[in-house]
Amino acid sequence: MKYESLFVKRILTLCKERGYSINHLAEISDVKQSTLDNIVRGITKNPGVKTIHKIAIAFNMTVSEFLDFEELNSFSFDE
Repeated sequence: MKYESLFVKRILTLCKERGYSINHLAEISDVKQSTLDNIVRGITKNPGVKTIHKIAIAFNMTVSEFLDFEELNSFSFDE
């Protein structure tokens, strides 16, 4: 899996678990709908820390909690 795909998977998984649409996530995170759409569609490959922080807060998580998941923890840049 590509590095940028990990964030997409994390966002979509958390949205599914909480019953959020991307539109709802945009509303509660104060991240523009277009920004989230670009992340999910793979257009934005490296979202900024501020964006990740806002998304994490919307999921009631710290940035550390948001970034602490198996696929990211086991990712190797050497592949």
